[in-house]
Formats: sequence, C-alpha cells, structure tokens
Amino acid sequence: MQPSENRLHYYGWRVAIAAHVCVALGFALYAYTFGVFVGPLAAEFGWSRGNISTGFAITALAVAIFSPFVGKWIDRRGPRVTLLSSVSIFGAGFLGFSQLTSHLWHLYSMCFAIGAVGNAIQMGYTRAISTWFDHRRGLALGTMLAGEGIGTIVFPLMTQRIVLWWGWRTAYALMGSAILLISLPLTILYARIRVVPNEKLENVPNQMPALLQNLRVAAFWIILAVLFLASIGVNGAITQQIPMLTDRGLPVALAAVTVSALGFSSLTGRFLNGWLLDHFSGPAIAFAFLSIAAGGIALLAEARTFPSAVAAAALLGFGGAGTSSVTPYLLARYFGADRFSTLYGLTWTVYAIAGGAGPMLLGYAYDSTHSYASVLLLLGCGTALGALLTLFLPATQPRDNANPNIESEVVSTES
Repeated sequence: MQPSENRLHYYGWRVAIAAHVCVALGFALYAYTFGVFVGPLAAEFGWSRGNISTGFAITALAVAIFSPFVGKWIDRRGPRVTLLSSVSIFGAGFLGFSQLTSHLWHLYSMCFAIGAVGNAIQMGYTRAISTWFDHRRGLALGTMLAGEGIGTIVFPLMTQRIVLWWGWRTAYALMGSAILLISLPLTILYARIRVVPNEKLENVPNQMPALLQNLRVAAFWIILAVLFLASIGVNGAITQQIPMLTDRGLPVALAAVTVSALGFSSLTGRFLNGWLLDHFSGPAIAFAFLSIAAGGIALLAEARTFPSAVAAAALLGFGGAGTSSVTPYLLARYFGADRFSTLYGLTWTVYAIAGGAGPMLLGYAYDSTHSYASVLLLLGCGTALGALLTLFLPATQPRDNANPNIESEVVSTES
C-alpha cells in the first residue's frame, strides 16, 4: 500500500521537490535572465534590441515545433529518458552561449537548440507529478512551478552581479554548469512515474451554448485561445521589463530588483494557485489570476518610478503564475492521463508562438518608436480578454469532495 498524498514521506513529494529545483534551473532560467543579457550583447556585438529579441522568438519557435513531439514521446515512453537527455542538452546549450561570436546565426542557432529541449523539462515533470497526485495535484503542480518563482527572485539579480563582476560569458558558463551539476543528478534519482487510472471529464454543466456542444473539443480550443492571449502579453512584458525601465531612468540594479519582486509575487501566486485548485473550480481561479496579470501589464506600460514598477511587476508575477498551474490541471481533469502530454505539448506550441511574438513585437516597436507603452497596453487588453474566455470553460469539481486520506493502490514505478 502507498501512503496518502497528505503525508510528507509520500514518494510523490520527492518527485515534486526535484521538479521544483529542475524547473527553477530550466526554461525559466533562460526566459527570466534573457533581458539581463540584452544590453551586454548589444554593446559587444553591435546588435539591435530587435535583433536580440528575435533570438527569443526563435527559441519560442523551437518550443512550438518540438513540444507536440516531446509530449507524444512522453505519453508513449514515459518522461524519464526525455528528461535525462533534455537536461543534458539544455545545460550544454548555456555553455554554448558563453562561446558566442559576432555572427547573429550563432546566437540564433543556440536559441533554437535551447528551445528544442528546454520545455521538455517542465512537460516531463508535469506528467510525472500528475501520475503521483490526485487529491493534492494542484498543490503538487504549484510546488513544481514555484521553482520558476524562486528562479525569478534569485537569478536576475545574481546574473546581473556576475555580468558586472566577471562578464556575460562567465555568467552563461556558470548557469550551464549549475544545470548539469544539480538538475541532472536529481533527474536521475527522481524522474519516475506512477501508473494511475484515467480521469474523465467531470462536473460539466448540463446546458451549454451550441458552440460548446462538444465539450472536450471546445474546452481545448478555449484553453488554446486563453494561452495565446495571456502568453503574448505576459512574456512580452517580462522579457522587456529591464530594458524598458532603464530607458525610463531607473538604474539597472533597481530594474533587476523589480524582476525579483515579480519572482516573489510569482512564488506566492503559484503556491496559492495550487492550493486553490484543490478547493475551488479551475476556470474561476484562472479568471481571477489572469485579470490581475492584465492589470500588471497595464500598470507597467505607464510605470516611471521605482514604486510603480515594483507594483506592476508584483501584479504581473502573481497573476501570470496562474496560467502555468491551471493549464496542466485542467487538461488532466478534462482529458485524463492517456493523452495528457500530447495535449500539453500542443498547448505549449500555442503558448510558445505567442510568447515569442510578444517580445519581438515590443522589441521592434521600440526600434521604430522608442517606446513600449502603446503595444504593451494593447497586449494587456488581450490578456484581459483571455481572462474573460476562461468563464466559458466547464467547471471542475475539487478533489477534496472525496476522501484524500484513503490509502492509494499498489502501483508500479518507472525504472
């Protein structure tokens, strides 16, 4: 018999904690420190911000191309092999960044390699955690994704210091080494799955508009639309946050502090979001969090002082935390385990396309107008629209309505 999910010695919590660390050192490390390197790369190689932002868009394109294939592979073979290879390549990719030359194709090729494998880390661990948890799945996913919040708090400031003291090449080399020396051993030890029965679409309202007669298909398309609108706004704001604020007169150190404020709020948001998912309907929680994110984007568009920038970053981080937790939770509840990673990979394709478009739009908007404000306000409105769309999703029944203290059945784990 397996111990209850409520007990700390339940093996699934080891998987969740390992996932927390690996996610912190995963794609979030790349995304949340990208802005730190914009200035140094432009200064050394003479590249424009639009040129450099295109690198992030290429990363997003690679995520979009490879995520469905990664998801299908995980569904067929399990996450372990995928995680081991992806963590290894991801760490090597950061070491490759430390050797960049003045050729833009070199930057773009490394960005593509990072995108090809970076998302597999979160996808693989999400699949593993979803097999270990039922009643506490929301909290477990929140624990994993809180790694992004920890990374956002620590890594922008740390990276900024390393760049100032030893240069951007050393910063990239140290980041790659940390991935290989920390994430890889944890993945070897804890990237394991637990076999559980499929879950079915549940607690679906009896009467829905004609457009939503096929609930599963409609729910999936709504999720895709929400992700696109949220991603283009949230990722656009986050990746351009540091250069945007320094242009308005904030010192680089204070601009990096606002990213850490975003991280603190994101960390809080992920844990709270996970707890709420275990107690309340998922779509309602998504609406609340995305509405907060939209407010943060709008405030950031006009922020010109340090207090207003911190407030905007806090709202953006707290609200943006909801999307990454709610999406896998809803997919598992609506569609079960058999096709979970495949569907999750498809959502990442949409998320990545939008995530690459946002920074690129803002980068080229700045190159043309020397301002981010108008485009950022437009993206904030799009995020608000995404929040409204979540209200059309079928409600989910909290698992706390069942008894979470029942002992789990005996199952096998992946070797």
